Amino acid sequence: TAFSPLPKANARSSTALNMATEVKVGDKIPAVTLSEGQADYGRPEAVDIAELIAGKKVAIFAVPGAFTPGCSKSHLPSFITAQEELKAKGVELTICIATNDAFVMEAWGRTSGGADAGIRFLSDGNAELSKALGLLIESPVMVRTKRFSLIADDGVVTHYFSADMEASDTWAPNVLAKL
Repeated sequence: TAFSPLPKANARSSTALNMATEVKVGDKIPAVTLSEGQADYGRPEAVDIAELIAGKKVAIFAVPGAFTPGCSKSHLPSFITAQEELKAKGVELTICIATNDAFVMEAWGRTSGGADAGIRFLSDGNAELSKALGLLIESPVMVRTKRFSLIADDGVVTHYFSADMEASDTWAPNVLAKL
């Protein structure tokens, strides 16, 4: 039925959700259309992630859910406060991704101060990017993106940070330490 649970898959298996293998250094970010919410509940705009990051050094981080405790108290704030340091290391754009819809992502960016800090909040509502990067996780509520961070230069992943060991491995201070 339409509301049947997803098949069980462990974090290392990509078969249940037909995912690619987990992203790694040297991989190219795929051309996937994400959505960006607009102020005052305007119609979300389509954003091709590959086009957006072409020719730029970018930081991309993903969270399992907007407005969730760990994401709102730790992961996102680490990138908000690190914007100047990231720019000093050559990062031209920081992007936050989650499978929440574009309206939720816009509201989170606006109310958290992340949008004012220059972070773009993009919705992977259909989980296409998360699936292409091999970073989907199951949840009792919805399909979510595994927590991660990466640096890409002209669309090619140069640094990848997984939360497999510790969530803090994906926070901005760890990313900055490796740049």
